[in-house]
Amino acid sequence: MIKGRAALLVIDVQHDFIDDDAPVHCFGGKDMLPKIKQLIESCREADIPVIYTQEVHRSSHVDMGRELDGNEPDHCIIGTKGAEIMEEIAPTASDIIVTKPRYNAFLGTDLTYILNGLHVLPHDTLIICGDATNVCVHYTSAEAHQRDYRIKVVEDCCAGSSLDEHEAALIQINYLQNGSRIKLKDILKEIKAYDK
Repeated sequence: MIKGRAALLVIDVQHDFIDDDAPVHCFGGKDMLPKIKQLIESCREADIPVIYTQEVHRSSHVDMGRELDGNEPDHCIIGTKGAEIMEEIAPTASDIIVTKPRYNAFLGTDLTYILNGLHVLPHDTLIICGDATNVCVHYTSAEAHQRDYRIKVVEDCCAGSSLDEHEAALIQINYLQNGSRIKLKDILKEIKAYDK
């Protein structure tokens, strides 16, 4: 159940994770877009604020940190199409965009101040969707849990680096906070009944 006030976090639904030739392709990303759109529209109708995160990096790589230790290709470079949010779920003027250089949407961003300004505080509910389930969704969910937010991760509105990694991340998130894993059809019912 959604407890307290709520906000929706749409994590990194960008071309460099979703396109067929995306450098960091998330499996099932395109299939989840209509579902995320439905989730976003439901939240807007219920006056639940919609916050998009957008991973961005400088072309010099100066802000990529330990990602450079692996073999991950360039992605989400500022000014490229790959860094743009998918048009199918594009933000409106009433939505908020938080740019981030790291997996965890709280780290080095103003997300906490935005949530405070929206009066969505610890012990309130963050509805979370996006990609990658096993990276940015997982890290952000774990951080939200550590900050005492209630989290609802909409499993069919997430896509992971692989189907196995997607499932493993959802298991871990639900282990952190029992009942945090939820299906779209169930969160839509909760949103319909939401009373801020």
